[in-house]
Amino acid sequence: GIINGLSGWTSSLDDSPTETITRRFRYDVALVSALKDMEEDIMEGLREAGLEDSTCTSGFSVMIKECCDGMGDVSEKHGGGPPVPEKAVRFSFTVMSVSVLADGKEAEVTIFWEPKPNSELSCKPLCLMFVDESDRETLTAVLGPIVAERKAMKESRLILSMGGLPRIFRFHFRGTGYDEKMVREMEGMEASGSTYICTLCDSTRAEASHNMVLHSITRNHDENLERYEIWRTNPFSESAMELRDRVKGVSAKPFIETHPTMDALHCDIGNATEFYKIFQDEIGEVFQKANPSREERRSWRAALDKQLRKKLKLKPVMRMNGNFARRLMTEEAVEVVCELVPSDERRQALRELMGLYIQMKPVWRATCPAKECPDQLCRYSFNSQRFADLLSSTFKYRYDGKITNYLHKTLAHVPEIIEKDGSIGAWASE
Repeated sequence: GIINGLSGWTSSLDDSPTETITRRFRYDVALVSALKDMEEDIMEGLREAGLEDSTCTSGFSVMIKECCDGMGDVSEKHGGGPPVPEKAVRFSFTVMSVSVLADGKEAEVTIFWEPKPNSELSCKPLCLMFVDESDRETLTAVLGPIVAERKAMKESRLILSMGGLPRIFRFHFRGTGYDEKMVREMEGMEASGSTYICTLCDSTRAEASHNMVLHSITRNHDENLERYEIWRTNPFSESAMELRDRVKGVSAKPFIETHPTMDALHCDIGNATEFYKIFQDEIGEVFQKANPSREERRSWRAALDKQLRKKLKLKPVMRMNGNFARRLMTEEAVEVVCELVPSDERRQALRELMGLYIQMKPVWRATCPAKECPDQLCRYSFNSQRFADLLSSTFKYRYDGKITNYLHKTLAHVPEIIEKDGSIGAWASE
């Protein structure tokens, strides 16, 4: 059943009485419950794979997607409840697939695959906390027991009755449902504005802006732990700057293992924000001006907002959100913006940039890109190279020595992630 998420911790954390701070399920209990819910699907999968259910009692593997995200402001409107932080964090998991290695067989057979991995129906909440996601101390304290249970389960087997016979399951956990902010926090890295731009590779912002496409994924949890030890002990007696360069910005102790991927929704939002700024710059012809004034910039933004509202019924938003991003990143939107761009050459460049982006986007949104958009997947590296060439030539005024975190990931890491995991959209999305 539901237990106090702080069972096993001291009786008060900072100002909040601990019994009000969090509720959770025991991880193993929650997994058993999820598997029992899927009993029919699993037995049917065995039958469809032509496996004799009485011979398949061991060798089951369960792939779990773990997600953790801040839920923003959850303050009471007018309540007299206990004093708790106004922010909340939810840790949840999804059973992505179940496969079995039958006796005497070489290859695993997948007998269950979650058809809707991003549906709220397949996403099981494990722990709810009144914690601000930026409050690392409290977050680590509350998630500590979950991490311990997960570690114990990685190294053991579960025996569970399915279809009337005891069967042996092992679990594989992939922490992919984290946005970049949370990954950086969990893995001990500096915040998003850091010169170490990426949670997947060691590149700095300047390097990533000069070489936009050729990077491979090198970071991982164990390396981050090693780097933290180096940061803590400074074995070579280096200066702070040298030490920071040696550990590539890992300066806090990593405490949850995340799986290297990228978050498809924030990728959309981050890149749309960037296009929104490029549109303003192009309306104001920044490529031939040095340091425009704030007033000028404000007038370009007003012109862009007015045009989007008039032609696309797209109201300006305070912070970019998924819906605005989807509507902005279209051929239709780029045509509307081009009406305000004076030179024909720049209009063509904008159209080409958006055209490439629209070709690339389905690859990291799709649940199964090899099936849903095979052509775009094949052309991805070519398209991203062309996109990068455009940024570093035509739009050099914006990308000289700097680039945004998500543009770097979009251009450099998508093909490798899909090669390893088969998908980005299925694994990494809210």
